[in-house]
Amino acid sequence: MRWGELTSTQIAHLGLDRRVGLVPVGAVEQHGPHLPTDTDTRVAQAICDAVAGRCDATIVLPPIAIGCSLGHGTTFPGTLSLFPDELAGLVIRYAEWSAVSGLRRLIFVNAHMGNVASLSAATDRLRFLRPDLKSTWIDWWRVSPEVAAAVSVDGEDIHANCAETSIVLHLWPDVVDQHAMLTADDADRTGDLTFRYTAEALSRNGVTGRPSDATASLGEALFTAIVDVVVAKVLAGRDEEPPLQTSVRPNQPSHWI
Repeated sequence: MRWGELTSTQIAHLGLDRRVGLVPVGAVEQHGPHLPTDTDTRVAQAICDAVAGRCDATIVLPPIAIGCSLGHGTTFPGTLSLFPDELAGLVIRYAEWSAVSGLRRLIFVNAHMGNVASLSAATDRLRFLRPDLKSTWIDWWRVSPEVAAAVSVDGEDIHANCAETSIVLHLWPDVVDQHAMLTADDADRTGDLTFRYTAEALSRNGVTGRPSDATASLGEALFTAIVDVVVAKVLAGRDEEPPLQTSVRPNQPSHWI
């Protein structure tokens, strides 16, 4: 069930206080010569939709389609980016505005490494200033030790690599330039570095990893494992309360963070 496809009246009758909201958080950025620039947003949306298809106690909010992609620099065309504080502010607004309609639990499903700092800052601010709301985020590439190990087999600084390309091959084979994929491999050069650099100083083509090894079957296995974990998180979080009960300030929507 997608928020944007419902009428105001339908949303009012959903009982949002008994649901967990899922927010796909992606990016629009260069993904090497073989994947579309909206890869991260596509993947985040697909995960949320698959989870909602298996769990009635959810609602999928519109995706945050542009993330923090400053790490990709300006040499490779196609990147659109927010700054970290702008993304954090947008995440907070999602929580506040959805709470006005009654939603009190949000899981931001993240498909881009560059978004992590903003999601951490935003949910930290929410737990401090809006204790009436519950929020967290999940990075798909580290939902479990097994997924993390499979994702990083061709380098820790993953981008358009074997795992990500495999997921896209599984979900949308027609959008992958499979000819370019076979010659797109580029090594992870970050292992011994002290400082951080943008993509053009780390990769010849914007890729980190071996997309030439990608297969749709690997993508299906990874996607299924990811969705399984997120479904479990939703079911566990639907009725979760803090281990120790504290006094919570009442919701005051006029007091925006």
